Amino acid sequence: MTVVAVALALLLLSGLPIAFAFGLAAAVALWHEQLPMLSMASKMFAGLDSFVLLAAPFYIVAGELMSRGGIASRLVRFATMLVGRIRGGTAYAVVCASVMFAGISGTAIADIAALGQIFIKSMAREGYSKAFAAALVAAGSIIGPIIPPSVIMVIYAAVADLSVLKLFLAGILPGLMLGLACGVVVFVKGLRGELPATSLGVAPEERGKTWRQGLLVLTLPAFIVFGTTSGVFTPTEAGGIAAAYAFFLAVFVFRELDRHGVMQAFRAAARLTAGLFLLIATVEIVNFVLIMAGIEDWTRSLLEVFQGRPVLFMLACVLAFLVIGLALDAGPALLLLAPVLLPLSRQMGIDDMQFSMVMIVSCTMGLISPPVGIVLFVACRIGEMTLSVLWRELRWFFLAQIGVIVLLAVVPGFSTWLPSLLGR
Repeated sequence: MTVVAVALALLLLSGLPIAFAFGLAAAVALWHEQLPMLSMASKMFAGLDSFVLLAAPFYIVAGELMSRGGIASRLVRFATMLVGRIRGGTAYAVVCASVMFAGISGTAIADIAALGQIFIKSMAREGYSKAFAAALVAAGSIIGPIIPPSVIMVIYAAVADLSVLKLFLAGILPGLMLGLACGVVVFVKGLRGELPATSLGVAPEERGKTWRQGLLVLTLPAFIVFGTTSGVFTPTEAGGIAAAYAFFLAVFVFRELDRHGVMQAFRAAARLTAGLFLLIATVEIVNFVLIMAGIEDWTRSLLEVFQGRPVLFMLACVLAFLVIGLALDAGPALLLLAPVLLPLSRQMGIDDMQFSMVMIVSCTMGLISPPVGIVLFVACRIGEMTLSVLWRELRWFFLAQIGVIVLLAVVPGFSTWLPSLLGR
């Protein structure tokens, strides 16, 4: 375990891509212990040999088509119409658009890329500080991987051997709570008079069209959830249906994508899928090495420390996830920690859905945690600002969302209520 940790730290610090760093660190450990290198190939294949993982490319394709097909701009108009011309209305529109777009994209990067281009510069023209606009959009993008459909939950379900559908249902309330936390920060700033009145609006003659287009887009996540819960199709099949529906809307209904745009979306989805699956395969080797090194004995000693104190264990895990998020993105962190900690949480009597939501949301916070949070760099690039300037505004949203994670750790019902309805 020491060899893996040291090798991984050195490789990551050298700037090597994460997937290669995990693979080479595992190879060094296998060489150090004189284990056969041939096991690397078999374990990489075993990590990808999962029917559940077939859904991930479909959802990635659907997100790319929706992001490039004019969906974001239509959701922005729809959200603007909902909040009206109130003080800070554009900020509330960001929160609403983030929640709605989360049900389309499934990733935080798609959210910040699509909504950031629209809001960060337009809010500055209304009188908002550019740092506040960038911070709000960055915080809202964290909702993307939580509200279904979610690419990271599909991958997590494959690694942890859990139901994708139950994870989707478990993510609905936590995702809405993250949006509410952002709304609370906006509300407090509005009470202090720090936010201007919105100048955005939808003309009366455009309201009917805006309603129709907004509801048409929002039928996608609703269709996926209701279709899978009713048993009409599986979550994996739902991914294919989502991709086909996104193609239909972007090409034939909104007519925002031509053949060249569709091919660009497919190429982007292929690159993202290839990198993601390579990461899954290499992390599987690291997990194999950790098991061979006796990680189970270490977890048993950890169980003795927290025996009979599940809430304290959950809070300790939250702190550990947030610290790990300072160095690793959500994907690698979840792939590495889930096989180790989930069995431990079961022995302590913690519901799988509660622990999974705490783990997923906490690790996702790494996307907006300096110094390596990728969402931060995208927001800084769009807003043309430094990380320190962005963080001065983002920290309030960050703390509010940490409060949501603490609630998820203390109150199981926020994560378990909707999945429990499926079993009745």
